[in-house]
Amino acid sequence: MPGGSPARKLPQHRPEPSPLRKKDNVTKIDGSKQTKAVKNRLKLFSIRLGIDMTFLFLVVVLVIIGVIMMYSASYPAALRYEDKSYYYLEKQAIFAAVGITVMIGISYFDYHHLHLMAPVFYVFALLLLIVVLFMPGNPKRWISLGDFGFQASEIAKFALILGIADWSSKHFREMHTFKMGVLPCLLMYGVYAALLVLEPHYSGVVIITLLAAVMMFVGGIRKRYFFIAGLLIVGAVLILVVTDKLGYAMQRLDGWGQALTYTTQEMWDNTYQTRNSLYAIGSGGVWGLGLGQSRQKFMYIPEAQNDFVFAVVCEELGLVGAVLILGLFILLVWRGITISMRAKDPFGSMLGTGLSAQIGIQAILNILVITDWLPNTGISLPFFSYGGTSLIILMAQMGIVLSISRTSNLEKV
Repeated sequence: MPGGSPARKLPQHRPEPSPLRKKDNVTKIDGSKQTKAVKNRLKLFSIRLGIDMTFLFLVVVLVIIGVIMMYSASYPAALRYEDKSYYYLEKQAIFAAVGITVMIGISYFDYHHLHLMAPVFYVFALLLLIVVLFMPGNPKRWISLGDFGFQASEIAKFALILGIADWSSKHFREMHTFKMGVLPCLLMYGVYAALLVLEPHYSGVVIITLLAAVMMFVGGIRKRYFFIAGLLIVGAVLILVVTDKLGYAMQRLDGWGQALTYTTQEMWDNTYQTRNSLYAIGSGGVWGLGLGQSRQKFMYIPEAQNDFVFAVVCEELGLVGAVLILGLFILLVWRGITISMRAKDPFGSMLGTGLSAQIGIQAILNILVITDWLPNTGISLPFFSYGGTSLIILMAQMGIVLSISRTSNLEKV
């Protein structure tokens, strides 16, 4: 205004940020930080606890599914022979709980101490394989002490893996030679194989043969020795066949691949179990009949809760369920080998690889048997087939793999 004081400009009002918006922004930032912090804590917890969570999760999931499917396959036989449908379930659930406890406990055991224990385990398993030859029955596979019984071959598998891992790690640079590589491993394997043939326990021979081959290959033995060994094994089998020394196994070989094309009453009898297994797999289709709805488990598949439990899995859960379970096995073996390759010493790598390979070998052989791609040789499916001592031994071996992971993780801290 003329002659007067200049007009004052009113201060412009700047709106404050919305408290809600500001709060949301802070919450968003804090939430991200909290998520990252939780992940870091879990990672640190996994490292300090010494347990590979992925491997542990896969083992526990397979055990839980295995117990459920074993019960589904077993309750008709349990009700008929034991007058109690939960008979096998109660025992297997207890064994599974004990096995998980043993696995967690062994995961805190430093696997390096097994170096000193390897000869002890080998001799102990050797003595058990000798003792079982004097047990009653034929074939002679079980050592029975009252209500308690176990197969010596289960301990022999672990002892062979441990023995070859121990030797290979001590003579790692000489494993390519015949004297320090091939010969000692063949002797360790050959003694066990001969005793298993005497039982006779041919499925056990097949498993330890494949385990020995895997361990020797990982140990660095030259490929030409595998070719020579393969020829020798084929020659030995042919000699046993020609001389008719395979006994009851010849009946299984005669019926191999002919479960659905039998021509005689004898062939019908010899392929009865495998034929009903194929019926179960076929009737399951893609989606399955539903959990608990299997028809073949009602006394058509003998001992459905044991070696042929996966046939019931296929019938009830179908192709989809079977593939998912096979995927869990594949992931478990892959994770176990991955853990083994991260070990800081050859012994850990060899031992973990062998123990992981055993799961894969038995699972593959079991599935080939129930689908009639291999003769019916009585190979159990890990975590699924009924059997307390075998499950606990298997879980203890998984604990050793976790121990390898724990030791490797602690060295990173």
